[in-house]
Amino acid sequence: MNKTSIIETKTGKIQGIKESGLEIFKGIPYGEPPLGDLRFSPPVAKKNWDDVLDTTKYGSCAFQGYTQLEDITGKLKPESEACLTLNIWTPAADNNKRPVMFWIHGGAFIMGGGIDPMYNGSTLAQRGDIVVVTINYRLGTLGYLYIPGVTANVGQLDQILALEWVQENIELFGGDPSNVTIFGESAGGYAVVSLPAMPAAKGLFRRVIAQSAPAIDPKVTKKPTKRLMRILGIQKGDLNALREISPEKIIEAQNKLIAEDPTNLLAFRPLIDGDTLPIHPLKAFQNGNFGNIEFMIGTNLEEAKLFTALDPEISKMGDIDGEKLLIGYLGRLGIDMNKSKVIIDTYRKAREEKFSTEPKEIMNALITDYIFRISTIQLLEAQSTHQVNTYNYLFTWSSPAFDGKLGACHALEIPFVFNTFDVPGMADFAGKNPETEAISNKIMDAWIAFARTGNPNHDGIPKWPSYDIEKRSTMLIGKEFKVVENFLDKERAAWDDII
Repeated sequence: MNKTSIIETKTGKIQGIKESGLEIFKGIPYGEPPLGDLRFSPPVAKKNWDDVLDTTKYGSCAFQGYTQLEDITGKLKPESEACLTLNIWTPAADNNKRPVMFWIHGGAFIMGGGIDPMYNGSTLAQRGDIVVVTINYRLGTLGYLYIPGVTANVGQLDQILALEWVQENIELFGGDPSNVTIFGESAGGYAVVSLPAMPAAKGLFRRVIAQSAPAIDPKVTKKPTKRLMRILGIQKGDLNALREISPEKIIEAQNKLIAEDPTNLLAFRPLIDGDTLPIHPLKAFQNGNFGNIEFMIGTNLEEAKLFTALDPEISKMGDIDGEKLLIGYLGRLGIDMNKSKVIIDTYRKAREEKFSTEPKEIMNALITDYIFRISTIQLLEAQSTHQVNTYNYLFTWSSPAFDGKLGACHALEIPFVFNTFDVPGMADFAGKNPETEAISNKIMDAWIAFARTGNPNHDGIPKWPSYDIEKRSTMLIGKEFKVVENFLDKERAAWDDII
């Protein structure tokens, strides 16, 4: 094992490993372990240490809650409350001041971690001559318990503390603290869209790339916290009693709460508490609060299929039953029957030439748009008014898994962004061949170009125009890279005045 030179950070000395032409540092602590009185509290910066810290191995990820994805991907380990660590891939710990790409992982704010091999930053760092950082932060109940005036959004505050660590230390690793791009997928996309609206994060990054960010729910609710405490037999708001319970029992109660109702999947998430997050991020974007932040955001064509493709109820939808299920789904969103019928009819007519209009396909399109695409368009509309460097993409590559049933589903773009097709199971999920390699190279070059300049254009793709509400230019990313205008626009317009 070839060790790096010893780096003296603001809090202590560390030593990593040299591998594949890079210097890699894993498991660097940026915060004190949030144990005891620090559980549910804002994170505290890591205290100084004396000896040289070995940073050649990942630290623990946060305690993991259960979702059905665990049955496919397996459970990420090890897990611990002492999870506030970050990882760095750099071409060299020198004075070159490279762009920094700071990754926030997804997983519905209840699972995942910066230690996942899917997020290995080696290829991205090497290809772009950039510095890649991934982090772990508190998840689920331990990161997003909400008691007004007592605790809120500590998982988000973990992310901010990690960004502060980057500001203070990244020059030691060949990075430029004035050129930081935060990027993330799913819950990570939700996070990077929320962070600009958090006062404590101001000035910590310059650019944002949001991949498949779900719609930000403006409702501030105490119900999940109350229900969790009832399950654990704790009096309402008794944080000290909750601090005495093992994390395993807390996660067990969290899993039970989420299993009671599928809509609870994002029960523990960033909330607009009026303090750490004082305003709905969309409203802040609309107000022009982030006109200095360059912005790229996109979704996958068939996001919902990761969750619905293997659902027997949806896969067996017939024309008659399908109509009832479609109206029923929209009804659960609070949309009355007449409006629901108009939306469904609009989708059928708009998609009949290029897409299947089977009820199950309409259902997937409705779910994809309601949860992901429409809110993405709203953010694009808001930011493009104030920042010319605003870009939209739509990922269209289809997964070969399950005989193609997953389509261009949620999370499929991740191995293309990191070029991590060699991770076990990833070739089956995303494919691994010269075509996927070529697509990955073009995606990486676009992400790298954006991180470097605020513009994703490079020689390997057609000219990618910025977004505006007249043309709504979108880069289709898949078998071909192609710019389209007003793509799926009738479906978009169907949601006007509803979302």
